[in-house]
Amino acid sequence: MIFAIWLKDRPGTAQLRTEIRPVHRAYLEKMSDRIAFAGPLTSDDGKTTLGSLLVMEFSSRSEVEHWLKEEPFIKAGVYEEPIVHVFSNLWQQKVGYPSV
Repeated sequence: MIFAIWLKDRPGTAQLRTEIRPVHRAYLEKMSDRIAFAGPLTSDDGKTTLGSLLVMEFSSRSEVEHWLKEEPFIKAGVYEEPIVHVFSNLWQQKVGYPSV
């Protein structure tokens, strides 16, 4: 199943986010074959990070919850309580969508 995971930053955690980012990215890298897309959510200025959006494949909600318990930003207190929903992709991927 595909899950959409919305992770909202706790106020005042920008510096902590910067410090933990390498560990967070390494944790995501272990799951790279399951990630449809992932990245920060920002304010309209495109610079101020407000949280993250992950769309990933997991076999069950319990697997998502187990994975999130070890997620470095969650463990460090960057994120508030995650919001997790099953996601059904009904739209074909846009050709030429900008890559990383």
